[in-house]
Amino acid sequence: MKDGRIHMSNVSTLGIDLAKNVFQLHGTDSKGKAVLKKRLSRNKLLEYLANMKPCLIGIEACAGAHDWARRFTAMGHTVKIMAPQFVKPYIKSNKNDANDAAGIAEAVTRPDMKFVPVKTQAQQDSLLIHRAREMILKQRTGQANQIRGLLTEYGIVMKQGIAVVRTLPTVLDQHKQELGEKAFAIFTHLHEQFKQLGY
Repeated sequence: MKDGRIHMSNVSTLGIDLAKNVFQLHGTDSKGKAVLKKRLSRNKLLEYLANMKPCLIGIEACAGAHDWARRFTAMGHTVKIMAPQFVKPYIKSNKNDANDAAGIAEAVTRPDMKFVPVKTQAQQDSLLIHRAREMILKQRTGQANQIRGLLTEYGIVMKQGIAVVRTLPTVLDQHKQELGEKAFAIFTHLHEQFKQLGY
């Protein structure tokens, strides 16, 4: 760093503290000396890195880390993702964005550091399918339990299990008089929602 100007060509290692909107960068030269400290908004980050010569970039595993890693790699940079718990020992002083970025820059150069493999988009798609299915199953189970609980308020007790809730229209028809028109309509609507979750 000279006269406040940053010589990006001197950066051999870059630690980036990822965030939603503002990113903190900490760059070091081949000897480990700090030569860059910068904050960038989200829309400026890619442009800035595209103008840097390829270097080693360290980031922590977090939401969006794999997407950023693929983007930085496409620019020619070498990207390493690390679990936050392995970076923590390298963060000096109080925790803030600047110190976090400096700690990341140091941690990524450690020979014994454990790295998280960068996922391809296909791998993330596969993971997304499993997570989305898991979320839907939880929602379906939650709604089934809610329907049973609400029916109990009307003195109608259903056994546990998704298969039982599938018979709800029959149960509603059998207890139409007890439920009344409004409750019958609401339970019918809840059953329609339940069906949309995979039945």
